[in-house]
Amino acid sequence: MNIPNMLLQMAKGSLVTIQIFAVTLACSVPFGFLLTLAYISKNKVLKKVTGFYILLMRGTPLLLQMFFVYYGLPFIPGIGTYMRFDPFTACCVAFSLNYAAYFAEIFRGGLLAVDKGQFEAAKVLGLNKFHTYTKIVIPQMVRVSLPAISNETIILVKDTALVTAIALRELLHVTKGIVNTTANIMPYAVAAVFYLAMSYVLTVLFAKLEKKFAF
Repeated sequence: MNIPNMLLQMAKGSLVTIQIFAVTLACSVPFGFLLTLAYISKNKVLKKVTGFYILLMRGTPLLLQMFFVYYGLPFIPGIGTYMRFDPFTACCVAFSLNYAAYFAEIFRGGLLAVDKGQFEAAKVLGLNKFHTYTKIVIPQMVRVSLPAISNETIILVKDTALVTAIALRELLHVTKGIVNTTANIMPYAVAAVFYLAMSYVLTVLFAKLEKKFAF
């Protein structure tokens, strides 16, 4: 296999990796924030259910969760007929559910870091709960949470390699195929460069965001 063809195949695999990353991030961040609001709510039942969900997602391997969504759900009576996902969708569902739990804890930590005096000041200013959160609390929560969010997103880039276990043609799966075909381990080094490049872009992006939210 010539080098241009190898790079083209790996670039296509990287595109799938980026798609999984983008879908997961777009779904898990808002869901994670909703989980945070549910966990800090005064409803005890909702809080316990949310707490159990977060424990389950963080306490079991992501690979196991992915296998359950892809292989396990179709065998559950009643819902199995409607829960047969293709590999890409199954990965996105499993990753989104898993990462939402981690983002929920990150956001909860960010909210706890906001001084209670901010809420009292907002009440004195006559702001309702919605404006208190959107104009005062959430911006401060984001500022505090950004380093942890940055770290989690970089981990997400690397975790996408797990989807090779269900034969989805992302970067690592394509790379393994090339190595097996050519009996040359150099594609692994090239794949590492691809992952490093994606991580570097995220690092630079979050560094700029941290400067923007710094005050």
